[in-house]
Amino acid sequence: MSSFYPSWSSHLFLVVTILIVSGKSTIATYYGPSQWTSANATFYGDETASETMGGACGYGNLFQNGYGTNTAALSTTLFNDGFGCGTCYQIKCTDAKGCNSNVPFITITATNICPPNWSQDSNNGGWCNPPRVHFDMAKPAFMQIADWKVGFIPVEYRRVTCQVSGGVKFSFQGNSYWLLVYVMNVGGGGDIASMSVRGTKTDNWIPMSHNWGASYQAFSALGGQALSFKLTSYTSKETIILQNVAPSSWTTGVSYTSQLNFQ
Repeated sequence: MSSFYPSWSSHLFLVVTILIVSGKSTIATYYGPSQWTSANATFYGDETASETMGGACGYGNLFQNGYGTNTAALSTTLFNDGFGCGTCYQIKCTDAKGCNSNVPFITITATNICPPNWSQDSNNGGWCNPPRVHFDMAKPAFMQIADWKVGFIPVEYRRVTCQVSGGVKFSFQGNSYWLLVYVMNVGGGGDIASMSVRGTKTDNWIPMSHNWGASYQAFSALGGQALSFKLTSYTSKETIILQNVAPSSWTTGVSYTSQLNFQ
């Protein structure tokens, strides 16, 4: 499995703007779309998108957590051991016979993995075998750009900035000595490279290890403390600190939302 994105798909075009805030210059970083690149797409599940719920990224109920049906499972080349979770793409159909000419492209979020199928040839059924770049889309998303009866279409895609509403969302699992956090609703590049946690009774930031998908874990006694998080974007390398995201009474099985997000 590839551990890095291909160079033509990993980076959004960088734009740096200098803002003047309260008499001080502040550098704001924005990312424009990457170049259009050829790939292929299929779909999985039915019109309800029920089979897309959960997924390898760990986003759970995609309706409740704001992702809806405009989602896709990525081939391992783009999934990147889970670091591709949350990334956003525009996809347009290029098969004139099967395309919906009324929809020029669709914007999707990566929420799942399309695993390799080594029992089939990469050009005949093994669409997600590396190093192929492939999007296995939720059926409602696929139907927006193509006739679902076609099943398999050539497409062009490009990375785009994730436009989300509100702050970063954290879903807590584990216990007071093992905190497992699923990170959702990430703006900007949509992806997370590293994450740390700090409690109100903790002297230093505690690095959290990457578990799988969009989840990070810390093996520390953090119960009874308000928790803050430090996130670094995989794409932009930008770091943000989100203070007091969860109160000292936090518990597992509950989600907490910060007031800030990547741009």
